[in-house]
Amino acid sequence: MSPTAALAIVAALLLATIAVGVVWRLRDGRLRAGDGSRVDPADIPLSGSRATLVQFSTEICARCPHVRRMLSHLASALDGVEHIEVDLTHRPDLASRYHVLQTPTTFVLDRDGRVRSRFNGVPRRHDLVTALATIPATEERR
Repeated sequence: MSPTAALAIVAALLLATIAVGVVWRLRDGRLRAGDGSRVDPADIPLSGSRATLVQFSTEICARCPHVRRMLSHLASALDGVEHIEVDLTHRPDLASRYHVLQTPTTFVLDRDGRVRSRFNGVPRRHDLVTALATIPATEERR
């Protein structure tokens, strides 16, 4: 193989890697609408609060402690919101059941355990507040 061809291949791989990194970065932590599925109370015990922030993490997750502090602070600052952390190191079955492909992943649940919003990666505080605002303080049970 000629040096020019090898250099062209390396350049193409580098550009592809950069493109994947940019797309990944743009999608990380973005607010996504929930699919309306319900979590199983045996998996994640809910207390009946207006909303629950469920953080899926692992022991080796470098970004999870920051998200834990942010979600705990937000839950303590807002009425009717609680924060639960689920360590997938000890419950790997939940990763496949709830389609968690990376940590941290955060679900915003209503009082009935329906997934109203989902964040893959580190959520932005403003987006969390927006997601929580869509859940009324008093909501009729279905």
